[in-house]
Amino acid sequence: MPFLQEPKAIEAESYRTIERLVAGLAGDPAEQAVAMRIIHATGDPAYAELLAFAPNFVSASLAALRRGAKIFTDVEMVRSGINKALVEALGGEVICAISRPEVREAAQRQGRTRAMTAIDLLWPQMAQNLVVIGNAPTALFRLLELCRTGEGLPAAVIGTPVGFVGAAEAKAALEASSLPYLTVRGTKGGSTVAVAAVNALLHLAREGE
Repeated sequence: MPFLQEPKAIEAESYRTIERLVAGLAGDPAEQAVAMRIIHATGDPAYAELLAFAPNFVSASLAALRRGAKIFTDVEMVRSGINKALVEALGGEVICAISRPEVREAAQRQGRTRAMTAIDLLWPQMAQNLVVIGNAPTALFRLLELCRTGEGLPAAVIGTPVGFVGAAEAKAALEASSLPYLTVRGTKGGSTVAVAAVNALLHLAREGE
């Protein structure tokens, strides 16, 4: 059985298929570019209907990235998947605190998740930067609690935690907020989705330089 073998040809054919899936969707070309990268990364066309963008999400995210914003992630899997070369080219940095000893110790002492504790630790640095939560609903819930102060708010939030306990609720709360957000409705999501969204934005930011 014949099959495509050349990597660039495989990628091109994949994107041609995905373009047909998103062609009828509302949204500007930048939102469609983010959606296409997510579908390509997950192999799941359902994301074309599940993604929810705040109207100002893309513009706020690109403005932040182009001025060298930091990117804060909830877990190492998200941090490790983000294209560091593009981040550094834009003058930014990717930060995750979940594995720090002080986070582990404080989380155990307080009886909370490490993801929540890491958000607390990094919160003072998050103002006008990008926050990416791809795995932990508790991190997103805690971020939204802190954002209710109205001070030191992130430039934009990608919230795509996955699962059956708290994930859909946390993402619905993000969608109901006034933050510039990208989220996935329901139980789907995860680190792969978050990484794909960030990398799509980084490519868009570099193309606009």
